[in-house]
Amino acid sequence: MKQLMFHDDPPFWFETLRNLGLAAYGGSDVGEVIATASRVTPGDYDSWHDAWLSTAERLEAEARGSQPVSARDGLLRASSYYRAAEFFLHGHPEDPRIDHAYERGVSCFRDAIAHLPGVTPVEIPYEDTVLHGYFYRATGEGPRPAVVMHNGFDGAAEELHFSGALGGQERGYHVLTFDGPWQPAAIHRAGPAFRPDWENVVGPVLDFLTRDPGVDPARIALLGVSLGGYLAPRAAAYEPRLAAVVALDGVFDAVSALTAHLPLPHEEAVRRAAAEHDEEMDRLIADARARSPILRWAFDHVRYTGSLRSAPGFSLGGVHPVAATRSVAVPGGAGWARSGRRAARRGRGMLRPGRVARMAAVRKCSGEAGFG
Repeated sequence: MKQLMFHDDPPFWFETLRNLGLAAYGGSDVGEVIATASRVTPGDYDSWHDAWLSTAERLEAEARGSQPVSARDGLLRASSYYRAAEFFLHGHPEDPRIDHAYERGVSCFRDAIAHLPGVTPVEIPYEDTVLHGYFYRATGEGPRPAVVMHNGFDGAAEELHFSGALGGQERGYHVLTFDGPWQPAAIHRAGPAFRPDWENVVGPVLDFLTRDPGVDPARIALLGVSLGGYLAPRAAAYEPRLAAVVALDGVFDAVSALTAHLPLPHEEAVRRAAAEHDEEMDRLIADARARSPILRWAFDHVRYTGSLRSAPGFSLGGVHPVAATRSVAVPGGAGWARSGRRAARRGRGMLRPGRVARMAAVRKCSGEAGFG
């Protein structure tokens, strides 16, 4: 799509498009999105927050004074706009505006789905805690097929309502969405940290799902979005209960999207990133971040999610837990190409030009046909 605004700020334009895309299932209104984005000063994270928070608060106030259908619809849109409001604030994790907008957004969403049939919040047992999500129960007799959905680097389970969960329910699938370790509900509830061996996350989710007698255990698919499209195939390679996997706008090599912005070969950047101390590397990363709006956002968000543990300034050393997923991805072979697996739908993410095509090419070489 032609870039219509924020011409020098790809992250602001990408997030504007993202919110426009929620309109099909009631997660936004095109006029509200354009009007809100038009009030934003490019490159100004505070301006972005203020514009989206203002729209969210206005909609929530109107919805809570409306009759049930208007209230439901307004609260669903408000939930999206609250989520947008805090999106670019993560460079300062202690900023109280983050928790405020997140909690208001989740509250609006949960109050809205109380007016929708068959949609309920769930808590999925996981180690010594729980994963938070939503179950969408399809209508119809007998066991039904099910889709498990999770987001990626920066998306929430609530957003999946508008990008597949409700649509799946309408088409006769049970749908279970969840936030995994290091995703929004875990961050805000002091939950588990990131782990690349995603089959150990998906396993307890499937345990929870298959206890429901209305679910056909032979017809369960896993769908991961963005970085989730990197983790879902990993889980599917080791989890035999999955009949299909979809990598939606998936990522083949997460860290190379970051090292591509550095004046160093990829392997050298990763090696030096893991060093305990490298002042020159810190300077290179700080310079790259100052030049690139994409890197500015990406490094802020990596730190916020807890994937970046150390790192003076913006050192890639702390990104290493994310970089470590390079060694646990499934780049072909029997696990990746096991019968019944399917991926990947094409897309173009803010950090991922060309990476979906690479994933699809590797999978095709392993003997699988793609989804188109």
